Amino acid sequence: LVVFEFQMGRGRAGPKEFLQGFRGKLQCDGYGAYAKLGEGITYVACGAHLRRGFVDAAKLAPLDSRPQEIVARFAELYAVEQEARERGLGAEARWALRQAKSAPVMAALKARLVVIRQAIAPGGKLAQACDYALDQWSRWEEYLRDGSLEIDNNWCEGAMRPLALGRKNWLHLGSPEAGPKVAAIASIVETCRRLDINVRTYLLDILPKLGEWPINRVGELTPTAWKTARAAKPS
Repeated sequence: LVVFEFQMGRGRAGPKEFLQGFRGKLQCDGYGAYAKLGEGITYVACGAHLRRGFVDAAKLAPLDSRPQEIVARFAELYAVEQEARERGLGAEARWALRQAKSAPVMAALKARLVVIRQAIAPGGKLAQACDYALDQWSRWEEYLRDGSLEIDNNWCEGAMRPLALGRKNWLHLGSPEAGPKVAAIASIVETCRRLDINVRTYLLDILPKLGEWPINRVGELTPTAWKTARAAKPS
């Protein structure tokens, strides 16, 4: 399931209210508003955000081999994830594969980051990338401990990208009251995408029913329930 939540700002109050009572693992970047959201939350860092700083550093200093070296080490970790996908591994098998292949790479990568950081002055792009990665490291190691976790939250980032790209274009259109409605629509559409449901087919079936559908049975119209019901029907 995919749920978009609309807020007028990026402060901690929004995610804290949304996640009130949540117990589990929260994968996110190191943005300060996501910290201290409540008891029972285990934070999981995003590998793509750790990697991004070194990609940027390599672009700024193409003659410096160190950022490129670190990016190459990240590529080794992502190659393990690619292998797991190609082999169709479940959570337990993916955990075992990561322990065998990713854990040694991670240990060597951390040691190398410490060496690089000690050799350079603070404030530069490479130093910032090292500082961010080392600060997030214990959170990132969570993905090694749980095969159901992803190495990053790129699928989530990809789902938000159309809204992020459009946000500046929509800045002076509509009103705050429209935000939750847009978030609800985006939630439905992205859930359909994640469940491999044709959005057009789903909406053509669901929308005509809404006017007379009992409110206490609205759960039957969610993408998950709709797909289950369709699969149960004889062909």
